[in-house]
Amino acid sequence: MRLSKKYLFLFIFLLGIKSALFAQNHPDDVVGYYLTADPFSDAISQVCVYNDGKGAYEGMLIWTNDVAGRKYEGLIFLKNLVFNAQENDWENGNIVYPGKFGKFKTYMRFENDGRLRVRGYWGISLLGKTVFWTREKESRNPGIQHIR
Repeated sequence: MRLSKKYLFLFIFLLGIKSALFAQNHPDDVVGYYLTADPFSDAISQVCVYNDGKGAYEGMLIWTNDVAGRKYEGLIFLKNLVFNAQENDWENGNIVYPGKFGKFKTYMRFENDGRLRVRGYWGISLLGKTVFWTREKESRNPGIQHIR
């Protein structure tokens, strides 16, 4: 009897670890403010990801430390992301990068450390750039509070 209690404890412990490692996201888990570094410059920016009310997610530039980039604050640069429960990510989105030509496809996924991994690419995923966004609690721009 004592041996079986040890195995039961081990089974429950391993089940708990499995649940923590393979935690399933919910669609609105991505909603929030994030701090990110611009992949093409030294600018630091805050973006807001929100539900567009039609089942997809958008992203807006809220704040930047780049003086020239401040004219883009309020720009919706990310559109059409949809949650894929099987892949546990947000995909099929488009990014428009101010000052760059065209649209880039994108997908997002949370890393184990809580950062949001954002991959923008042109054509196939191999031709792109990955950046990591860190969640913040509130807007850095009092004029733009965009969480719906």
